[in-house]
Formats: sequence, C-alpha cells, structure tokens
Amino acid sequence: MSTWSQAGPRTVSEHAAAVAALLPPTGTEPVALAAASGRVLAEDLTAGVALPPFDNSAMDGYAVRAADLAGASAASPVELPVAADIPAGRTDVPALAPGTVARIMTGAPVPEGADAIVPVEQTDAGPGGGLDRVRIHEAPQPGAFVRRAGEDAASGAVVLRAGTVLAAPQIGLAAAVGRAELPVRRRPHVLVLSTGSELVAPGGTLEPGQIYESNGTMLAVAVREAGATAEQLSFVPDDVERFRAVLAEKVGDGVDLVLTSGGVSAGAYEVVKDAMTGHGVEFGKVAMQPGGPQGCGRLELGGTGVATVTLPGNPVSSQVSFEVFVRPALRAAAGHPAPARPVVTARLSGALASPAGRRQFRRGLLDAAAGTVSEVGSTGSHLIAALARADCLIDLPADTTSVADGEQVAVWLLDAP
Repeated sequence: MSTWSQAGPRTVSEHAAAVAALLPPTGTEPVALAAASGRVLAEDLTAGVALPPFDNSAMDGYAVRAADLAGASAASPVELPVAADIPAGRTDVPALAPGTVARIMTGAPVPEGADAIVPVEQTDAGPGGGLDRVRIHEAPQPGAFVRRAGEDAASGAVVLRAGTVLAAPQIGLAAAVGRAELPVRRRPHVLVLSTGSELVAPGGTLEPGQIYESNGTMLAVAVREAGATAEQLSFVPDDVERFRAVLAEKVGDGVDLVLTSGGVSAGAYEVVKDAMTGHGVEFGKVAMQPGGPQGCGRLELGGTGVATVTLPGNPVSSQVSFEVFVRPALRAAAGHPAPARPVVTARLSGALASPAGRRQFRRGLLDAAAGTVSEVGSTGSHLIAALARADCLIDLPADTTSVADGEQVAVWLLDAP
C-alpha cells in the first residue's frame, strides 16, 4: 500500500503540486517564424537593426527643407522645383539641395538635407504627381511626418523578453528586426493511453455492453490545446503484462508524460493501477468531485523513469481532472507565464449543495454581461453532453456545503487561455 493511500485523501492543491513536480521546465529549440505562434520565447530578443532603420516618410508627398517654406499659405503658396523622385526601396537617394523638393512615397528614405514631409494634399499635385514644379500652400514644422530612425526600437535594445507567448504582433516584430527563427521552449510530448475492453472505436459497431472510446481523443485534443504535443494510443489491452509491454515499447527519450484514463479505482480489473503499483506510481484519493481516484509518479520501465499521471475513466472526471492538474503543469513546463485558467467571480443562478470535505467543480454557463453563472447538467461524472455545453467550472471549496441563489462563486473560464 502506498504512503499516499495510508495518509488519506490529498487536497486538490497537494495533488496539483505533486503533478507539477513531475514535469520540469522543457529545453529550448529554434523554430521558424511561421511555426512560432503560441510558443514561449526562451531567450530575450534584441533588435539587430533599429526600428525604423532609417529616417523615412510617414506620408506620400514631398520631402522639403522647412525653412524654404516659411510663410507658405493657401493665399500665398510657395512654388519649388521637384529635384528627385524617391519611391520606397530606393537606395541611392540624392541629398536635397536648398530651394528644391523631392517627391517621396510612404516608407521611403528621407534625403539628407530634408527635415520635413509635406503631404500631397497640401500641394497642387494630384495623387500621381508628375509635375516638375509643385506649389505648397502650408508651412510645415521641422520634423513633420518624418519617422525617425530608432524611434520604435534602438539597435541592440531588448524588444521581447524571455517568457513572452508569441502571437502575430510579436512574430511580426521578430521579422522586422531580421530574425528568421526564434529560440522557444520545447513543447512537452505526452503519450495518451485509454484502456477498457468495453471500448469501441468511433464509427464501429457496438455490441451489448460496449461504448465508444472518447477519453483518449478528448485528452489528446486537450493536451494539444494546452500547447503540448500528443500521441494517442487507444485500446491498450486489459492485461497487466501486455499493458506494461506496450508502455515499454512506446516510452522513450521523447516522452515527457504518460497520461492514462481509466483503470485506477478500487475495484477488480483495474489494469492501470495493477500494472503501475510498485513501479513508481502511487494511487489514492483526492478530496474533490468529480475525479476522486487519481494516481501519479515516475513509472519505472526497465530502468527508465517517465512522469505518469493516471486519471479516472468517467469522461467528466477525466476532463475535469485534466483541467485541474495536468493542463497547468504542462503549460508551466513549457514556460507559459500564466499556466492556470483565468478565474473570475459571478453570482450563482440557483442554489447548489456540495458534499462536506470535497472541493467540487460543477460545470457551468457564464453570462458575462449579467455577471451570473448557472449550472449545466448535474454532478454525474458520465454526463459528457452537459460538459460539452459548459464554458466554465464553478469552483466550490471543500468546506462549502451549500451556496445560495445570488451568492458569489469562483468561476474557471474554459474558453480562455
């Protein structure tokens, strides 16, 4: 008998800590920018070039010397010759002589000698330009519509900190400073197993006493949504020796976590529990509902120890247990700065009763506009249709036995990162 079982049920916090301790921080790997979305930056990113890298125009118009246009107005425009055309991308930009202007496009380099940009709308030129001379009817201030080199970021400055979760703006910034790939935290790799002789692959034919397998698919998707990678292994035989053999064959250096569902209760034919007891994995109870029977540890297989978490087999128990214990541990291992689901408070619509000594996670629907939450379904751990309709978990503390209608409760947001 394990020390956990002897000590009695763990609290949710105690078991969450035990699971998290199994998954140390992952290492670093380089990825191309196109594959970096959702990954966590492993090192500070410095700008290899200034942003912008050179003074450039913020408008289509004319590069000018402001002093040449002092006093220009609609009543008294100043006419000057157009000495050059400067499209975006031109590299041989001539200096601007006094008493001249240069036609310039947005993003093009500002020529030496120019200190302001006059938008085309403040001239007599049409959108296409084409004039050798231009009349300007507003006097610009020095610096007008000039984007200065380095005003966004100086060369060598840290532009992204390690731990940043990369999305489109961050990846765009990396591209702007010249990076083709980024160092990111490696995604944990999870081997997802489901067991049970009663399970049939979806699409197959059910015989009496059989059900379609859903936990493995559900957990594999949940693993990927958490930012890890998943390899699903379904229909592992309900035989202890064959079960161990399948695990030994699959577990290698690339597996960070073995995640199972089912076979962990106190009854007969609990193949997961029978196969792993005495091999580094402890089993016991957690004071929660749903999801009381749990197991975790480092499974020893031929001298190789691999982090293992065993979840109960009822689908709601399995998925809620994943949310409470596995998801935050995977995200923390991958370096996410906020591994837990966001938690808000809301007023409960309808009273709820809760068993003393067990922390309950009830499925709910949140009305954010009204600030209320209502239960979906009931406490049954088999009610997967109700789980699919829920967008949150109502978290009732272990010392709570009843919650009145309108009372504030903690709510985990399942549709947020």
